[in-house]
Amino acid sequence: MPNPSRRAVLLAAGGLIAGCSRQREVGEIDLRLATGPAGAVYRRIGGSMAAHISEQVPGVTVRTVPSGASTDNIRMLRAGAVHLGLTSLDALILTDGSAPGELSAICRLYDSHLHLVVMAGSAIEEFGDLEGKRISLGARDSGTEFTSLRVLELGPVDTDSRYLSQAESAAALREGVIDAMFSLTGVPTPAITELAQRHPIRLIPLDAQAGALFTAFPGPYAPAMIPATAYAGVPATRTFAVPNVLLVRNDLPADLVYAITDTIFTHTGTISSAGRGDTEAIPEAWHINVRTGISTASIPLHPGAAAWFRDRKH
Repeated sequence: MPNPSRRAVLLAAGGLIAGCSRQREVGEIDLRLATGPAGAVYRRIGGSMAAHISEQVPGVTVRTVPSGASTDNIRMLRAGAVHLGLTSLDALILTDGSAPGELSAICRLYDSHLHLVVMAGSAIEEFGDLEGKRISLGARDSGTEFTSLRVLELGPVDTDSRYLSQAESAAALREGVIDAMFSLTGVPTPAITELAQRHPIRLIPLDAQAGALFTAFPGPYAPAMIPATAYAGVPATRTFAVPNVLLVRNDLPADLVYAITDTIFTHTGTISSAGRGDTEAIPEAWHINVRTGISTASIPLHPGAAAWFRDRKH
């Protein structure tokens, strides 16, 4: 299949989600991409992808929608409130290993690592020390909440749980409002980077918890290391990783999804440099590549994305 022409993409606009509330001029396609909360990689990488798709696909404008992240994005996608959304793979896969029927993947993007962050002077030295402590599990409906709850339940560890965004968690930890924060995110992540630059922090190893997680939920998790170069003054720390995927509703036209997929993989370099209004690089976007992009586990590729990957083999 050749790259879709402007005519093909504009004809495809007729099949867009019926939930779009306002009338559009013929030839204009408005898409909504669910991202994440303040201080999260999802917010930055989603904004950069939206900007580049809007610039590269004729007639298409992609607007970002801030959210709680993974679980929130899945809910908005299923309801037709957005057309595209970012999610961690474990929050998407159902207990039988399948994905929600109305959703498919454009591609795998990068892997998130679960961080367990404390201030340097904290009495918390290991995972078991979280018992009874004030812990942020991330924003409501986020991938951080989903995965950290799994880890705590497997512990089992009971905590005084709080539900704060990445930026709110970092501020609360700095001010002593909470004792520790979980963060399932790319490495490095802006909220933790800024905290580490101003105040000494530590990361608690999660290798034992990772082993329990692999046994209980085989498939979406892999052992990983947060490198010593990630955060100022923080040594390398063992944890686990979860892939992130870009989801799309199945009822988006194949030609349109083909064009979006093509933009993501042919403009990875500029997507990683920064989004509109952003001056810092997005290291997570450097991991977007054709070889791993097709690896979406049990989540099927949208026909438009599948066609693009097939064409790359020829």
